[in-house]
Amino acid sequence: MTDVPAPQPLMLFNSLTRQLEEFQPVHPGEARVYSCGPTVYNYPHIGNMRAYVFADTLGRTLSFKGYKLTHVINITDVGHLTDDADAGEDKMEKMAAEKAQSIWDIARHYTEAYWADVKALNIRQPAHWSIATDYVPQMIEFAKAIADKHCYELEGGLYFDTSTVSDYGALARAKTDEGEGRIDEVEGKRHAADFAIWRRTPAGETRQMEWDSPWGRGAPGWHLECSVMSEALLGFPFDIHTGGIDHREIHHPNEIAQNQAHSCSDASGARIWMHNNFLIERSGKMSKSAGEFLRLQLLIDKGYHPLAYRLMCLQAHYRSELEFSWEGLGAALTRLKRMYKAVAVRMWEEFQQKGDPIDAPSQYEPIARDKWHEREVLGYLQDFDEAVSDDLNTPKALVVIEAILGDPTISDRLRWHLIATIDQVLGLDLLQRKRTDLRIRPKAATITEEEIEAALTRRKEARAAKDFATSDKLRDELTAAGVEVMDGDPLGWDWRLEA
Repeated sequence: MTDVPAPQPLMLFNSLTRQLEEFQPVHPGEARVYSCGPTVYNYPHIGNMRAYVFADTLGRTLSFKGYKLTHVINITDVGHLTDDADAGEDKMEKMAAEKAQSIWDIARHYTEAYWADVKALNIRQPAHWSIATDYVPQMIEFAKAIADKHCYELEGGLYFDTSTVSDYGALARAKTDEGEGRIDEVEGKRHAADFAIWRRTPAGETRQMEWDSPWGRGAPGWHLECSVMSEALLGFPFDIHTGGIDHREIHHPNEIAQNQAHSCSDASGARIWMHNNFLIERSGKMSKSAGEFLRLQLLIDKGYHPLAYRLMCLQAHYRSELEFSWEGLGAALTRLKRMYKAVAVRMWEEFQQKGDPIDAPSQYEPIARDKWHEREVLGYLQDFDEAVSDDLNTPKALVVIEAILGDPTISDRLRWHLIATIDQVLGLDLLQRKRTDLRIRPKAATITEEEIEAALTRRKEARAAKDFATSDKLRDELTAAGVEVMDGDPLGWDWRLEA
Protein backbone atom coordinates (compact mmCIF):
# COMPACT_ATOMS: atom_id res chain seq x y z
CA MET A 1 0.00 0.00 0.00
CA THR A 2 1.28 3.45 -0.93
CA ASP A 3 1.73 5.85 1.95
CA VAL A 4 -0.77 8.69 2.19
CA PRO A 5 0.94 11.67 0.50
CA ALA A 6 1.64 14.69 2.64
CA PRO A 7 -0.31 17.77 1.59
CA GLN A 8 1.60 20.32 -0.44
CA PRO A 9 2.50 23.47 1.52
CA LEU A 10 0.12 26.27 0.62
CA MET A 11 2.16 29.05 -0.95
CA LEU A 12 0.48 32.46 -1.23
CA PHE A 13 1.74 35.74 -2.67
CA ASN A 14 1.99 38.37 0.04
CA SER A 15 1.57 41.86 -1.41
CA LEU A 16 3.30 43.31 1.64
CA THR A 17 6.58 41.46 1.01
CA ARG A 18 6.04 40.96 -2.75
CA GLN A 19 6.94 37.28 -2.52
CA LEU A 20 5.44 33.83 -2.14
CA GLU A 21 5.17 32.69 1.46
CA GLU A 22 4.07 29.44 3.02
CA PHE A 23 0.77 29.82 4.84
CA GLN A 24 1.40 29.39 8.56
CA PRO A 25 -1.80 30.06 10.53
CA VAL A 26 -1.75 32.31 13.56
CA HIS A 27 -3.96 29.77 15.34
CA PRO A 28 -3.06 26.15 14.55
CA GLY A 29 -5.69 24.44 12.43
CA GLU A 30 -7.60 27.68 11.77
CA ALA A 31 -7.64 30.20 8.95
CA ARG A 32 -9.03 33.68 9.61
CA VAL A 33 -9.68 35.79 6.51
CA TYR A 34 -11.07 39.30 6.05
CA SER A 35 -12.23 40.53 2.63
CA CYS A 36 -13.05 44.13 1.81
CA GLY A 37 -16.69 44.12 0.78
CA PRO A 38 -18.77 46.48 -1.36
CA THR A 39 -19.92 50.02 -0.71
CA VAL A 40 -23.64 49.53 -1.22
CA TYR A 41 -24.51 52.73 -3.09
CA ASN A 42 -24.98 51.02 -6.48
CA TYR A 43 -25.02 47.61 -8.13
CA PRO A 44 -21.65 45.83 -8.23
CA HIS A 45 -20.14 45.45 -11.68
CA ILE A 46 -18.53 42.21 -12.81
CA GLY A 47 -15.07 43.60 -12.09
CA ASN A 48 -16.11 44.09 -8.46
CA MET A 49 -17.38 40.51 -8.36
CA ARG A 50 -14.04 39.11 -9.55
CA ALA A 51 -12.67 40.02 -6.10
CA TYR A 52 -15.27 37.81 -4.40
CA VAL A 53 -14.76 34.87 -6.77
CA PHE A 54 -11.07 35.12 -5.84
CA ALA A 55 -11.76 35.39 -2.10
CA ASP A 56 -14.18 32.46 -2.33
CA THR A 57 -11.58 30.35 -4.14
CA LEU A 58 -9.06 31.19 -1.42
CA GLY A 59 -11.54 30.23 1.31
CA ARG A 60 -12.48 27.00 -0.47
CA THR A 61 -8.80 26.13 -0.85
CA LEU A 62 -8.17 26.71 2.85
CA SER A 63 -11.10 24.40 3.66
CA PHE A 64 -9.78 21.83 1.16
CA LYS A 65 -6.41 21.98 2.94
CA GLY A 66 -8.14 21.10 6.20
CA TYR A 67 -8.28 24.45 7.98
CA LYS A 68 -11.29 25.60 9.99
CA LEU A 69 -12.18 28.75 8.08
CA THR A 70 -13.58 31.97 9.54
CA HIS A 71 -14.23 34.36 6.68
CA VAL A 72 -15.52 37.92 7.17
CA ILE A 73 -16.81 40.20 4.40
CA ASN A 74 -17.86 43.72 5.32
CA ILE A 75 -20.70 45.80 3.94
CA THR A 76 -19.80 49.50 3.76
CA ASP A 77 -23.00 51.48 4.25
CA VAL A 78 -21.37 54.67 5.55
CA GLY A 79 -18.18 56.67 5.25
CA HIS A 80 -16.93 55.96 1.72
CA LEU A 81 -16.41 59.14 -0.29
CA THR A 82 -16.56 59.45 -4.06
CA ASP A 83 -12.75 59.68 -4.05
CA ASP A 84 -10.82 56.97 -2.21
CA ALA A 85 -8.43 59.65 -0.97
CA ASP A 86 -10.97 61.27 1.36
CA ALA A 87 -12.32 63.82 -1.08
CA GLY A 88 -15.73 64.43 -2.61
CA GLU A 89 -19.18 63.50 -1.38
CA ASP A 90 -20.26 60.49 0.66
CA LYS A 91 -21.25 57.84 -1.93
CA MET A 92 -24.25 56.73 0.11
CA GLU A 93 -25.55 60.24 0.80
CA LYS A 94 -25.05 61.19 -2.86
CA MET A 95 -27.07 58.24 -4.19
CA ALA A 96 -29.83 58.74 -1.61
CA ALA A 97 -30.19 62.35 -2.76
CA GLU A 98 -30.25 61.34 -6.44
CA LYS A 99 -32.89 58.67 -5.84
CA ALA A 100 -34.84 60.78 -3.32
CA GLN A 101 -34.82 57.80 -0.97
CA SER A 102 -33.74 57.06 2.56
CA ILE A 103 -30.07 56.19 2.79
CA TRP A 104 -31.10 53.11 4.76
CA ASP A 105 -33.35 52.00 1.89
CA ILE A 106 -30.50 52.55 -0.56
CA ALA A 107 -28.17 50.43 1.58
CA ARG A 108 -30.70 47.64 1.97
CA HIS A 109 -31.55 47.50 -1.76
CA TYR A 110 -27.97 47.35 -3.02
CA THR A 111 -26.85 44.98 -0.25
CA GLU A 112 -29.56 42.54 -1.33
CA ALA A 113 -28.54 42.98 -4.98
CA TYR A 114 -24.93 42.17 -4.06
CA TRP A 115 -26.00 39.11 -2.08
CA ALA A 116 -28.02 37.93 -5.10
CA ASP A 117 -24.88 38.12 -7.23
CA VAL A 118 -22.92 36.24 -4.56
CA LYS A 119 -25.48 33.45 -4.67
CA ALA A 120 -25.62 33.38 -8.48
CA LEU A 121 -21.84 32.96 -8.68
CA ASN A 122 -21.94 30.07 -6.17
CA ILE A 123 -19.82 32.03 -3.69
CA ARG A 124 -20.03 30.48 -0.25
CA GLN A 125 -21.53 32.46 2.59
CA PRO A 126 -18.86 33.88 4.94
CA ALA A 127 -18.97 33.29 8.66
CA HIS A 128 -19.88 36.97 9.13
CA TRP A 129 -21.31 39.78 7.04
CA SER A 130 -20.10 42.76 9.05
CA ILE A 131 -22.25 45.86 8.52
CA ALA A 132 -20.28 49.07 9.08
CA THR A 133 -23.06 51.00 10.83
CA ASP A 134 -23.32 48.22 13.45
CA TYR A 135 -19.78 49.03 14.61
CA VAL A 136 -19.80 52.83 14.92
CA PRO A 137 -19.44 52.81 18.75
CA GLN A 138 -16.37 50.54 18.42
CA MET A 139 -14.99 52.85 15.72
CA ILE A 140 -15.27 55.83 18.05
CA GLU A 141 -13.45 53.92 20.81
CA PHE A 142 -10.72 52.83 18.37
CA ALA A 143 -10.26 56.43 17.23
CA LYS A 144 -10.11 57.68 20.83
CA ALA A 145 -7.35 55.15 21.58
CA ILE A 146 -5.09 56.47 18.82
CA ALA A 147 -6.10 60.14 18.69
CA ASP A 148 -3.56 61.62 21.12
CA LYS A 149 -0.43 60.10 19.56
CA HIS A 150 -1.39 59.73 15.93
CA CYS A 151 -4.13 62.21 14.99
CA TYR A 152 -4.92 65.92 14.75
CA GLU A 153 -8.08 67.91 14.22
CA LEU A 154 -9.04 70.11 11.30
CA GLU A 155 -12.26 71.88 10.55
CA GLY A 156 -13.37 68.80 8.61
CA GLY A 157 -12.75 66.35 11.48
CA LEU A 158 -10.05 64.08 12.88
CA TYR A 159 -7.11 63.20 10.63
CA PHE A 160 -4.43 60.52 10.92
CA ASP A 161 -0.83 61.71 10.77
CA THR A 162 0.93 59.13 8.59
CA SER A 163 4.37 60.27 9.77
CA THR A 164 3.67 58.76 13.20
CA VAL A 165 3.92 55.14 12.01
CA SER A 166 6.85 53.29 10.51
CA ASP A 167 7.22 52.78 6.76
CA TYR A 168 3.83 54.16 5.78
CA GLY A 169 2.81 53.06 2.28
CA ALA A 170 5.08 50.02 2.16
CA LEU A 171 2.20 47.93 0.85
CA ALA A 172 1.64 50.27 -2.09
CA ARG A 173 5.35 50.98 -2.58
CA ALA A 174 4.25 54.31 -3.95
CA LYS A 175 6.27 56.63 -1.72
CA THR A 176 8.57 59.19 -3.28
CA ASP A 177 10.65 62.04 -1.88
CA GLU A 178 7.56 64.19 -2.28
CA GLY A 179 5.26 61.67 -0.58
CA GLU A 180 2.30 59.73 -1.89
CA GLY A 181 1.82 60.86 -5.47
CA ARG A 182 -1.83 59.90 -5.96
CA ILE A 183 -3.29 62.13 -3.24
CA ASP A 184 -3.73 65.85 -3.75
CA GLU A 185 -2.85 68.31 -1.02
CA VAL A 186 -5.81 69.32 1.16
CA GLU A 187 -5.71 72.58 3.05
CA GLY A 188 -4.63 72.05 6.65
CA LYS A 189 -3.33 68.50 6.28
CA ARG A 190 0.20 68.04 7.55
CA HIS A 191 1.07 65.54 4.84
CA ALA A 192 -0.55 64.72 1.51
CA ALA A 193 -1.16 61.10 2.55
CA ASP A 194 -2.91 61.93 5.86
CA PHE A 195 -6.46 60.65 5.91
CA ALA A 196 -9.75 61.14 7.76
CA ILE A 197 -10.51 59.08 10.84
CA TRP A 198 -13.70 60.99 11.63
CA ARG A 199 -15.49 63.40 9.28
CA ARG A 200 -17.33 66.19 11.06
CA THR A 201 -20.66 67.26 9.54
CA PRO A 202 -20.22 70.84 8.23
CA ALA A 203 -22.03 73.54 10.11
CA GLY A 204 -25.56 74.05 8.86
CA GLU A 205 -25.73 70.60 7.22
CA THR A 206 -27.38 67.37 8.36
CA ARG A 207 -26.45 63.93 7.11
CA GLN A 208 -28.85 61.00 7.15
CA MET A 209 -26.10 58.95 8.81
CA GLU A 210 -24.29 60.80 11.58
CA TRP A 211 -23.31 60.16 15.21
CA ASP A 212 -22.00 62.15 18.16
CA SER A 213 -18.26 61.85 18.86
CA PRO A 214 -15.51 63.71 20.75
CA TRP A 215 -14.68 65.43 17.42
CA GLY A 216 -18.21 66.60 16.69
CA ARG A 217 -21.27 65.06 15.12
CA GLY A 218 -20.37 63.23 11.95
CA ALA A 219 -19.41 59.88 10.47
CA PRO A 220 -16.38 57.57 10.53
CA GLY A 221 -13.76 57.57 7.81
CA TRP A 222 -13.93 54.67 5.36
CA HIS A 223 -10.50 53.27 6.27
CA LEU A 224 -11.35 53.10 9.97
CA GLU A 225 -14.21 50.67 9.40
CA CYS A 226 -12.18 47.70 8.19
CA SER A 227 -9.58 48.02 10.97
CA VAL A 228 -12.30 47.97 13.61
CA MET A 229 -14.40 45.16 12.15
CA SER A 230 -11.47 42.86 11.34
CA GLU A 231 -10.11 43.23 14.89
CA ALA A 232 -13.54 42.75 16.45
CA LEU A 233 -14.36 39.57 14.53
CA LEU A 234 -10.94 37.99 13.90
CA GLY A 235 -8.58 39.52 16.45
CA PHE A 236 -5.12 40.94 15.71
CA PRO A 237 -3.13 39.46 14.17
CA PHE A 238 -5.25 37.40 11.80
CA ASP A 239 -4.14 35.40 8.80
CA ILE A 240 -5.15 36.94 5.47
CA HIS A 241 -6.66 40.20 4.26
CA THR A 242 -7.96 40.28 0.65
CA GLY A 243 -9.18 42.94 -1.73
CA GLY A 244 -8.88 44.30 -5.24
CA ILE A 245 -5.53 45.63 -6.37
CA ASP A 246 -6.93 49.17 -6.24
CA HIS A 247 -7.13 48.82 -2.43
CA ARG A 248 -3.38 48.16 -2.34
CA GLU A 249 -2.61 51.80 -3.10
CA ILE A 250 -4.55 53.80 -0.48
CA HIS A 251 -7.18 51.93 1.50
CA HIS A 252 -5.06 49.05 2.75
CA PRO A 253 -1.96 51.16 3.57
CA ASN A 254 -4.27 53.33 5.66
CA GLU A 255 -5.71 50.29 7.39
CA ILE A 256 -2.20 49.11 8.19
CA ALA A 257 -1.26 52.52 9.60
CA GLN A 258 -4.31 52.47 11.90
CA ASN A 259 -3.52 48.92 13.00
CA GLN A 260 0.07 49.86 13.80
CA ALA A 261 -1.10 52.84 15.82
CA HIS A 262 -3.66 50.82 17.74
CA SER A 263 -1.27 47.96 18.53
CA CYS A 264 1.65 50.31 19.30
CA SER A 265 3.83 48.15 17.05
CA ASP A 266 4.80 47.56 13.42
CA ALA A 267 2.17 44.82 13.11
CA SER A 268 0.01 45.27 10.00
CA GLY A 269 -3.05 43.49 11.41
CA ALA A 270 -2.97 40.64 8.89
CA ARG A 271 0.00 38.36 8.28
CA ILE A 272 -0.65 38.13 4.53
CA TRP A 273 -2.23 40.74 2.25
CA MET A 274 -3.59 39.39 -1.05
CA HIS A 275 -4.95 41.33 -4.03
CA ASN A 276 -6.64 40.24 -7.22
CA ASN A 277 -5.86 42.13 -10.41
CA PHE A 278 -8.26 44.13 -12.55
CA LEU A 279 -10.88 42.90 -14.96
CA ILE A 280 -10.27 44.93 -18.13
CA GLU A 281 -13.10 45.87 -20.49
CA ARG A 282 -12.03 47.92 -23.50
CA SER A 283 -15.34 49.65 -24.22
CA GLY A 284 -15.34 51.52 -20.90
CA LYS A 285 -18.60 49.96 -19.68
CA MET A 286 -17.01 48.73 -16.45
CA SER A 287 -17.50 52.15 -14.90
CA LYS A 288 -20.72 52.69 -12.97
CA SER A 289 -20.92 56.15 -14.53
CA ALA A 290 -21.27 54.57 -17.99
CA GLY A 291 -25.04 54.01 -17.69
CA GLU A 292 -25.73 50.38 -18.54
CA PHE A 293 -22.49 49.17 -17.01
CA LEU A 294 -21.43 45.54 -16.94
CA ARG A 295 -23.20 43.99 -14.00
CA LEU A 296 -23.98 40.31 -13.62
CA GLN A 297 -27.64 40.79 -14.49
CA LEU A 298 -26.66 42.16 -17.91
CA LEU A 299 -24.78 38.92 -18.61
CA ILE A 300 -27.86 36.95 -17.59
CA ASP A 301 -30.10 39.15 -19.73
CA LYS A 302 -27.91 38.28 -22.71
CA GLY A 303 -28.25 34.54 -22.05
CA TYR A 304 -25.03 33.73 -20.18
CA HIS A 305 -25.18 31.64 -17.03
CA PRO A 306 -23.37 33.27 -14.06
CA LEU A 307 -21.18 30.18 -13.63
CA ALA A 308 -19.71 30.90 -17.08
CA TYR A 309 -18.37 34.14 -15.61
CA ARG A 310 -17.05 32.26 -12.57
CA LEU A 311 -15.22 29.88 -14.93
CA MET A 312 -13.91 32.86 -16.90
CA CYS A 313 -12.36 34.19 -13.68
CA LEU A 314 -10.86 30.79 -12.82
CA GLN A 315 -9.27 30.52 -16.27
CA ALA A 316 -6.91 33.38 -15.38
CA HIS A 317 -4.62 33.55 -12.38
CA TYR A 318 -6.05 35.97 -9.82
CA ARG A 319 -2.92 38.17 -9.96
CA SER A 320 -3.16 38.54 -13.74
CA GLU A 321 -5.27 41.09 -15.55
CA LEU A 322 -8.32 39.46 -17.11
CA GLU A 323 -9.77 41.00 -20.26
CA PHE A 324 -13.52 40.70 -20.59
CA SER A 325 -15.15 40.16 -23.96
CA TRP A 326 -18.43 38.61 -25.00
CA GLU A 327 -16.47 36.15 -27.15
CA GLY A 328 -14.39 35.14 -24.14
CA LEU A 329 -17.49 34.71 -22.00
CA GLY A 330 -19.08 32.61 -24.73
CA ALA A 331 -15.97 30.42 -24.87
CA ALA A 332 -16.10 29.96 -21.10
CA LEU A 333 -19.76 28.94 -21.34
CA THR A 334 -18.92 26.42 -24.07
CA ARG A 335 -16.11 24.98 -21.94
CA LEU A 336 -18.43 24.69 -18.96
CA LYS A 337 -21.11 22.98 -21.06
CA ARG A 338 -18.52 20.46 -22.24
CA MET A 339 -17.73 19.64 -18.63
CA TYR A 340 -21.42 19.19 -17.81
CA LYS A 341 -21.88 17.18 -21.00
CA ALA A 342 -18.97 14.88 -20.08
CA VAL A 343 -20.70 14.06 -16.78
CA ALA A 344 -24.02 13.38 -18.54
CA VAL A 345 -22.45 11.30 -21.33
CA ARG A 346 -20.59 9.14 -18.83
CA MET A 347 -23.85 8.41 -17.04
CA TRP A 348 -25.54 7.59 -20.37
CA GLU A 349 -22.73 5.26 -21.45
CA GLU A 350 -22.88 3.45 -18.12
CA PHE A 351 -26.58 2.85 -18.64
CA GLN A 352 -26.09 1.74 -22.26
CA GLN A 353 -23.35 -0.73 -21.37
CA LYS A 354 -24.79 -2.18 -18.18
CA GLY A 355 -28.49 -1.45 -18.39
CA ASP A 356 -28.25 -0.24 -14.82
CA PRO A 357 -28.15 3.53 -14.28
CA ILE A 358 -25.62 4.69 -11.73
CA ASP A 359 -26.66 6.82 -8.84
CA ALA A 360 -26.98 10.56 -9.43
CA PRO A 361 -23.46 12.06 -9.32
CA SER A 362 -24.68 14.68 -6.81
CA GLN A 363 -24.80 11.92 -4.19
CA TYR A 364 -21.05 11.38 -4.29
CA GLU A 365 -18.83 12.77 -1.53
CA PRO A 366 -15.28 14.18 -1.62
CA ILE A 367 -12.51 11.68 -1.01
CA ALA A 368 -11.06 11.86 2.49
CA ARG A 369 -7.34 12.54 2.56
CA ASP A 370 -6.65 9.19 4.27
CA LYS A 371 -7.96 7.54 1.06
CA TRP A 372 -5.62 9.44 -1.23
CA HIS A 373 -3.17 6.52 -1.25
CA GLU A 374 -5.38 4.55 -3.65
CA ARG A 375 -3.47 4.13 -6.90
CA GLU A 376 -6.24 5.34 -9.21
CA VAL A 377 -6.72 8.67 -7.46
CA LEU A 378 -3.23 9.42 -6.20
CA GLY A 379 -1.87 11.16 -9.30
CA TYR A 380 -4.93 13.31 -9.95
CA LEU A 381 -5.30 14.54 -6.39
CA GLN A 382 -1.60 15.23 -6.08
CA ASP A 383 -1.68 17.23 -9.32
CA PHE A 384 -4.68 19.22 -8.15
CA ASP A 385 -3.24 19.80 -4.68
CA GLU A 386 -0.02 21.00 -6.28
CA ALA A 387 -1.92 23.42 -8.54
CA VAL A 388 -4.04 25.13 -5.88
CA SER A 389 -1.12 25.13 -3.42
CA ASP A 390 0.88 27.16 -5.93
CA ASP A 391 -0.77 30.50 -5.12
CA LEU A 392 -4.22 29.30 -6.25
CA ASN A 393 -3.21 28.24 -9.78
CA THR A 394 -6.77 27.66 -10.96
CA PRO A 395 -5.93 27.52 -14.70
CA LYS A 396 -3.77 24.47 -14.01
CA ALA A 397 -6.42 23.02 -11.67
CA LEU A 398 -9.03 23.19 -14.46
CA VAL A 399 -6.81 21.03 -16.68
CA VAL A 400 -6.77 18.36 -13.96
CA ILE A 401 -10.55 18.17 -13.72
CA GLU A 402 -10.92 17.95 -17.50
CA ALA A 403 -8.39 15.10 -17.56
CA ILE A 404 -10.48 13.24 -14.99
CA LEU A 405 -13.64 13.73 -17.06
CA GLY A 406 -11.91 12.35 -20.14
CA ASP A 407 -10.04 9.40 -18.60
CA PRO A 408 -11.62 6.13 -19.83
CA THR A 409 -9.55 3.96 -17.49
CA ILE A 410 -11.27 4.92 -14.22
CA SER A 411 -14.73 3.89 -13.11
CA ASP A 412 -17.47 6.46 -13.15
CA ARG A 413 -18.17 6.00 -9.46
CA LEU A 414 -14.54 6.90 -8.71
CA ARG A 415 -14.73 9.74 -11.22
CA TRP A 416 -17.66 11.35 -9.39
CA HIS A 417 -15.80 11.09 -6.07
CA LEU A 418 -12.76 12.77 -7.65
CA ILE A 419 -14.84 15.55 -9.17
CA ALA A 420 -16.67 16.09 -5.88
CA THR A 421 -13.28 16.47 -4.20
CA ILE A 422 -11.94 18.98 -6.69
CA ASP A 423 -15.14 20.93 -7.32
CA GLN A 424 -15.38 21.84 -3.67
CA VAL A 425 -12.55 24.28 -4.54
CA LEU A 426 -13.62 25.34 -8.04
CA GLY A 427 -17.29 25.78 -7.14
CA LEU A 428 -18.66 24.97 -10.62
CA ASP A 429 -21.42 22.66 -9.35
CA LEU A 430 -20.44 19.98 -11.86
CA LEU A 431 -22.30 17.23 -10.01
CA GLN A 432 -25.20 19.29 -8.71
CA ARG A 433 -26.76 20.59 -11.92
CA LYS A 434 -27.83 19.40 -15.35
CA ARG A 435 -26.33 20.99 -18.42
CA THR A 436 -29.77 22.29 -19.37
CA ASP A 437 -29.52 24.42 -16.22
CA LEU A 438 -26.91 26.44 -18.10
CA ARG A 439 -29.53 27.58 -20.60
CA ILE A 440 -30.54 31.14 -19.86
CA ARG A 441 -33.23 32.72 -21.98
CA PRO A 442 -32.01 36.12 -23.26
CA LYS A 443 -34.28 38.96 -22.33
CA ALA A 444 -34.69 39.96 -25.98
CA ALA A 445 -35.48 36.46 -27.28
CA THR A 446 -38.86 35.90 -28.95
CA ILE A 447 -38.76 32.21 -29.91
CA THR A 448 -39.98 29.80 -27.22
CA GLU A 449 -38.27 26.64 -26.00
CA GLU A 450 -41.22 24.59 -27.29
CA GLU A 451 -40.74 26.06 -30.77
CA ILE A 452 -37.01 25.28 -30.64
CA GLU A 453 -37.56 21.66 -29.59
CA ALA A 454 -40.23 21.18 -32.27
CA ALA A 455 -37.90 22.53 -34.97
CA LEU A 456 -35.06 20.29 -33.76
CA THR A 457 -37.36 17.25 -33.86
CA ARG A 458 -38.33 18.04 -37.48
CA ARG A 459 -34.66 18.55 -38.33
CA LYS A 460 -33.65 15.20 -36.84
CA GLU A 461 -36.40 13.51 -38.84
CA ALA A 462 -35.19 15.23 -42.02
CA ARG A 463 -31.60 14.16 -41.42
CA ALA A 464 -32.69 10.58 -40.73
CA ALA A 465 -34.51 10.64 -44.10
CA LYS A 466 -31.39 12.15 -45.74
CA ASP A 467 -33.43 15.24 -46.59
CA PHE A 468 -30.49 17.57 -46.06
CA ALA A 469 -32.10 20.49 -47.84
CA THR A 470 -34.89 20.59 -45.26
CA SER A 471 -32.38 20.01 -42.46
CA ASP A 472 -30.25 22.94 -43.59
CA LYS A 473 -33.31 25.16 -44.02
CA LEU A 474 -34.48 24.43 -40.45
CA ARG A 475 -31.01 25.12 -39.08
CA ASP A 476 -30.90 28.46 -40.95
CA GLU A 477 -34.30 29.38 -39.54
CA LEU A 478 -33.14 28.58 -36.01
CA THR A 479 -29.94 30.58 -36.51
CA ALA A 480 -31.97 33.55 -37.74
CA ALA A 481 -34.06 33.30 -34.55
CA GLY A 482 -30.91 33.47 -32.43
CA VAL A 483 -30.61 29.74 -31.69
CA GLU A 484 -27.16 28.17 -31.79
CA VAL A 485 -27.52 24.44 -32.48
CA MET A 486 -24.78 22.05 -31.35
CA ASP A 487 -24.90 18.77 -33.29
CA GLY A 488 -23.18 15.50 -32.54
CA ASP A 489 -24.44 15.03 -29.01
CA PRO A 490 -25.29 11.41 -28.09
CA LEU A 491 -27.80 12.68 -25.54
CA GLY A 492 -29.69 14.79 -28.07
CA TRP A 493 -28.64 18.01 -29.73
CA ASP A 494 -27.96 20.88 -27.42
CA TRP A 495 -28.76 24.48 -28.22
CA ARG A 496 -28.27 27.98 -26.90
CA LEU A 497 -30.26 31.14 -27.39
CA GLU A 498 -28.11 34.09 -28.36
CA ALA A 499 -28.91 37.60 -27.19
